[in-house]
Amino acid sequence: MTKAEFKQKCIELRLQNHTLGEIIQILKRPKTTIYYHIHKIPESDILKRKKIDISIRTIEEVRKSGRSPQKGKSFLGKKFKNFRKWTPSLINLVGHCLFDGQINQASVYYHNRSQVLIDNFKSKMKTIYDYEPILRLKEDDVMTIAYHNAGLAVLLKEKSEDLKEQIRELDKKCQLQFLKAFFDDEGCVTIRKRAHRKVRGYQYDDDVLYLIQKLLLNFEIKSKVFTKFHEIVITQRKNIVKFAKEINFTSGLRINGKRSNSIWKQDLEKREILQRAIDSYRPNYSELYSKYL
Repeated sequence: MTKAEFKQKCIELRLQNHTLGEIIQILKRPKTTIYYHIHKIPESDILKRKKIDISIRTIEEVRKSGRSPQKGKSFLGKKFKNFRKWTPSLINLVGHCLFDGQINQASVYYHNRSQVLIDNFKSKMKTIYDYEPILRLKEDDVMTIAYHNAGLAVLLKEKSEDLKEQIRELDKKCQLQFLKAFFDDEGCVTIRKRAHRKVRGYQYDDDVLYLIQKLLLNFEIKSKVFTKFHEIVITQRKNIVKFAKEINFTSGLRINGKRSNSIWKQDLEKREILQRAIDSYRPNYSELYSKYL
């Protein structure tokens, strides 16, 4: 088989939805040689599903055999970086796992409609895990990225619980990233009447809501928790202005203007809506006067 024929055969097998491992078995050639010819070919949905099924079957076979990987290693041998020291970046990552994330025994998922937050999660995950996630788009435009690695799932599950216990003892830069993850995932701004300007955050775990409330106080932001509605609410101009200055929403994060209950009917940035809420207050003349003193 000539080099050209070999290359063409690799491409044909990949387009037939064969995995890299299957192509190696068929052609009896080294992994790196085959990978060179196929790595730029986008994986089809069929192939992605096939790889997930293979991963799940492999994990189940290992479990049934009674064998278990060492802590910090996946069933498939895909390595990741464990960490002991919290950094703002890692807190943002694990925070997103807590809020719009999902962790089971074998996988880590993150669900969001915002490409900005999906890209942020992928970027943060790259610091501890080199492999690309699997991406799915649901009918409601919610994107899900999935990392199928049992060891990684165990690590982030443990770190999620540790973070809730430790976050109040960490410095304000770390606490800030925890709050940003929460409000990016769970937060919104309400402007209905002059008396109804609110920054709100939703979470079914009431303990998390009270934790957020305590962290906000470290930034001199007062809030109220309403367990009946599973929400935390920030009101009054001084608190909302402080929130905008200290925390705010990630740039580029937009609301879904296509929702039937949307009052805006357009995909505005949450930052812009927050600024509109602040601008809707009457001018604070004492602040304006102080500029000329």
